[in-house]
Amino acid sequence: MKPSAAFCFALLSLFPMSARTSAAESKRPNILFIFADDQSYKTVGCYPESWPWVRTPNIDRLAATGVRFHAAYLGAWCMPSRATLLTGRQPHGIESMRMDGKYPRSVYDAEKTPFWPAEFRKQGYQTAQIGKWHTGIDSGWGRDWDHQIVWNRPLHPENAGAYYEKQILAIDGVEKEVDGYPADNYTQWACDYIKGAHRDPAKPWYLWLCYGSIHGPSKPAARHNGCYKESEVAVPSDILPPRPGKPDYLNKTQSWSRAKDGTIIAKKNDEVFGDESGKKTLEFANWVRQVNECVPAVDEGVGRLLDALRESGQFDNTLVIYTADQGFGMGEHGFRTKLAPYDATYRSPLIVSMPSRLPQKKVCRHAVNGADLVATFCSFAGVQLPWRAHGHDLTPLLKNPGADWPHVCLYEGTGETYGSDVTITLRDKPEVTTHHGVPWYAAIVDGTMKYVRYLSPDQPEELYDLQVDPEELTNLAAGDADREMLRKLRARWREAMVEAEAGFLDHLPAVKSAR
Repeated sequence: MKPSAAFCFALLSLFPMSARTSAAESKRPNILFIFADDQSYKTVGCYPESWPWVRTPNIDRLAATGVRFHAAYLGAWCMPSRATLLTGRQPHGIESMRMDGKYPRSVYDAEKTPFWPAEFRKQGYQTAQIGKWHTGIDSGWGRDWDHQIVWNRPLHPENAGAYYEKQILAIDGVEKEVDGYPADNYTQWACDYIKGAHRDPAKPWYLWLCYGSIHGPSKPAARHNGCYKESEVAVPSDILPPRPGKPDYLNKTQSWSRAKDGTIIAKKNDEVFGDESGKKTLEFANWVRQVNECVPAVDEGVGRLLDALRESGQFDNTLVIYTADQGFGMGEHGFRTKLAPYDATYRSPLIVSMPSRLPQKKVCRHAVNGADLVATFCSFAGVQLPWRAHGHDLTPLLKNPGADWPHVCLYEGTGETYGSDVTITLRDKPEVTTHHGVPWYAAIVDGTMKYVRYLSPDQPEELYDLQVDPEELTNLAAGDADREMLRKLRARWREAMVEAEAGFLDHLPAVKSAR
């Protein structure tokens, strides 16, 4: 005889809600990590800074079911962002990683630089990676990944520019060329995996879906080409110099100029891939529209992925994260690239959703970094890493986005240099500590304040109040700033660097006066 509903309710009521919640949370969740490329937060509709004509209904729907972080600082460019997200460590703490040979060929020693998905595998998870790879010719299939469909750019430099064309893919170790629009291909393969292909249904899974969009040359899918052609594009106020109080290097990284008719056009950009300004005149407004027209394919993918989770009955037990490797300057401070320490060039969108465990329609104002995401994945999965990581578990913020947070957000840019090589270079060859014209730096965000300390010689400090000056136009360190605030942030910066095991603190160059 089946027990009555009343009896079941009475029995359930004997256990406190906290015990019932704890029991529900004891089931290890799946983790779907959706990772776009070179995406400014200004291209995502749910961010208030986005252009008013931007439409990203599926990403916005994800934000409505979770927590939207105001700011994430995951990496200065493609490779260090991914290196941190595979190790949980800041670039200066990742040994053996280096560029080697024709760009973007890079290598690492898997014994010296283990990736945490291997630990997930050892501790009961199935792991998969689909899409772009930019972290060494060894993509880790069979060691880090149970299933992998990878576009390995370091392994095939001759195919490294094929963001929107035929790609050389390795499917579980077997190479083949594949046609089709890559973002659509990746979405389909990810949906197949979610629905059960290439995995054991009895195990929880982690899937890292790495879109190559919106990276230059930013070619929209045919169905989206021209969808924003009538949209008005405002020009950033400091797209052209002068920029009082800002570092001089911005004059060298200047990517825009004014044509005779007053139109803002692109200058030659020194990125290896993604730049067509040497072939034709590239108008600022048209370029901004073109970049944004690459986003809908990714947004549609997000919608399909969420539908696959629901249709397969896994939505309630899947932690979904949407972000990008870094931001991308859309004319701000003269940039048309990433690399620099400013929000426009570094800051990523970040949305985390799991309605069965986390609040919905919330915004967290605290800034977080890539190592924090790794710590959070490990916390949700109940996985312990056998090495020291640099992040902080974000679970308290996910459960209460308005909670106090004692940690500063540390992020850095050391170009193509990693691990102890950062210290060696600062000690022995400080004159080479730039990357595509941007000096090395380490920065912190503490509440609404940002402090930037350059690691290269002859560079000033920078200090910004992001609440008052979100576009970072006024360097408070160059004026009559609150000197006590500057001293406080210098101290907080050093504390964060010590916590992150920065071995180069004894080799820092003197700070140039910003006044």
